Amino acid sequence: MRKAVFFDRDGVLNVDKGYLGHIKDFEWIEGALRALEYLTDLGYAIIVVTNQSGVARGYYTEEDVKILHRWMCREVRRAGGIITAVYYCPYLEGAPLAQYNRKSTWRKPAPGMVLQAAADYDLDLSQSFMIGDMPRDVA
Repeated sequence: MRKAVFFDRDGVLNVDKGYLGHIKDFEWIEGALRALEYLTDLGYAIIVVTNQSGVARGYYTEEDVKILHRWMCREVRRAGGIITAVYYCPYLEGAPLAQYNRKSTWRKPAPGMVLQAAADYDLDLSQSFMIGDMPRDVA
């Protein structure tokens, strides 16, 4: 089993500008790339887990989110780190887009994304930790 660091995205890896769904709006937080490189070198799996209700609100699409996440992974690799996986939750109770209007065990603070990553990558959660900027990230 492998140890992991779970990262929230907005406000932790990138400057939180609200509903970020496009590369042109992305700005790394100072030191984030170096931290990802360092943790990779220490043998941690780097897993990003992020609520993306901007999809449910119609601000951007799931494809936009996937494009942004692929770009992030490439940028981290160029800096010497590795993002093992990115999980996102596009669902939101009360969302204006019907296909995303539902409760989800993947929406933080629920543990769905973390548990799925643990199953997908054989992660030892007792040797892992979460970094977030809001109480809901680590509840």
